[in-house]
Amino acid sequence: MKKYWIITFGCQMNRSDSERIAAVLEDSGYQPSVNLPEADLILVNACSVRQSAIDRIHGLTPKFKELKAKNHKLKTVLTGCVLKKDKKKISEKFDLILDINDLPELPNFLQASDYKPKNKNYLKIQPKYSTDFTAFIPIMTGCNNFCTFCVVPYTRGHETSRKTQEILCEVENLAKRGYKEIWLLGQNVNSYKFGEINFPKLLKEVNNVKGNFWIRFTSSHPKDFSEELIDVMASCKKVTEYLNLPVQSGDNGILKKMNRPYTTKRYKKIIRKIRERIPNITLSTDAIVGFPGETERQFQNTAELFKEIKFDMAYIAQYSPRAGTKAANLKDNISHQEKERRWKVLSDILKKTALEKNKQWLGKAVEVLASEQKNDFLIGKTREFKTTKFKGSENLVGNFVKIKVAVTLPWGLKGEII
Repeated sequence: MKKYWIITFGCQMNRSDSERIAAVLEDSGYQPSVNLPEADLILVNACSVRQSAIDRIHGLTPKFKELKAKNHKLKTVLTGCVLKKDKKKISEKFDLILDINDLPELPNFLQASDYKPKNKNYLKIQPKYSTDFTAFIPIMTGCNNFCTFCVVPYTRGHETSRKTQEILCEVENLAKRGYKEIWLLGQNVNSYKFGEINFPKLLKEVNNVKGNFWIRFTSSHPKDFSEELIDVMASCKKVTEYLNLPVQSGDNGILKKMNRPYTTKRYKKIIRKIRERIPNITLSTDAIVGFPGETERQFQNTAELFKEIKFDMAYIAQYSPRAGTKAANLKDNISHQEKERRWKVLSDILKKTALEKNKQWLGKAVEVLASEQKNDFLIGKTREFKTTKFKGSENLVGNFVKIKVAVTLPWGLKGEII
């Protein structure tokens, strides 16, 4: 039997896509390879958000050439988020570059004549889930926002929402199989719209599905974050107390340059309303330092916003030009050293606020979904998405466990099973 190996770059959406890729391959007679050299097919699921990811793919291709010299039947495929200009540069290094929307056609390339795709919509493919307790469900794909630093609208296209019933059927099947955690995914989940069903209404529908599971979602955009959504998050018991809401910058001038159509005042108002309705919510954000033209004063506005909001977690990126975006036409006038300094300033603020927030959990009982075992310790997340470490047996992986918090750290908790 032929074997495959999938290399996934990027976000949870790409991880979800890889689960569908695996399903197509296994329906076509392939099985997972235990290691890269044994594979007959190597499929790279790309992320184009940052240039560094594309650079890493270029770095992989010499290895592919070496493997092909030993296995002349080896095929290589590139899919995922790939810009047209990148496809031209890298096309000779892969046997096939496949648009992710054309995933049902992959078996034709692999000459699996006994497999016929049922539809052209790759999101209808039943995925091969990576675990039997956590599942990622795309509810929409694409983006209409055109942030000046992002290529997603060019690689994923305009926003397209899945049929509500398709999503609910997937959730119902997972709930019946005992899944404990369901992520609803999209480049901008807040803009989900199918008929009369918007994202808050979809959340309600998913919450009403029978079963003992948590609901999480990502990614959200502040411009679409409504009071209706806040009310639903507060009232639906399965929706967990965790939110990632990217701010990107704490300066209105930089936000305008980024084509982020909200102000820091609007962002703070959303956070205030969320905390009023869900006091114990964990808040994370995304931020970029060193965006073209960012002055010290503008950076300090971001630092002040971090101090004021007191995030539990943040994904802080140092700006790097991404060819194909509007921001790439701006002069990248902030030095690498200065970007490093600004990154460290925000990281130091975050470390203090994260520890301050985590101290509130000391001595309290929390529910943790154990996800892995490492060196006799189990690691998992609380409803509030706090990483928690505790002693326990491997048979608890994939189950909810009650833990009493004994130690608090900036990036997580430690405790004991109650």
